[in-house]
Amino acid sequence: MAKKKRGRPPGSKNKKSIGKSVATMDVSQLRAHIDSLQSVLAKKIHEQRAYFEEQLARLDGDASKRVSTAVKAVTPAKRAKAKPKYQSKKNKSLIWSGRGVTPVWMREEMKGTKLKKEDFAIKR
Repeated sequence: MAKKKRGRPPGSKNKKSIGKSVATMDVSQLRAHIDSLQSVLAKKIHEQRAYFEEQLARLDGDASKRVSTAVKAVTPAKRAKAKPKYQSKKNKSLIWSGRGVTPVWMREEMKGTKLKKEDFAIKR
């Protein structure tokens, strides 16, 4: 496993001081100094961009792994469709698996009779 780098990204610390006083330079010296500073700045920007893109890629990889495991944990398992356990006595096409609320057809057939839920059970 690679050792993690900590602290500031490369190129963020000033390593050299300017040395010359900008106020005493003539125009051609200032132009040369500005050009050298622009090239140093471009190099540091490139280094920092590479560093941050590497960090972002590492975070994206970790995050995608965490998200996929979290999604798997939250997603409920699929159940197979329940087989019917009960069937209407009046209309054989009305069936019920026994899950959830008692269907209206069963309540109406039981109303005013001595029929119970077990009387509607499908015999196999």
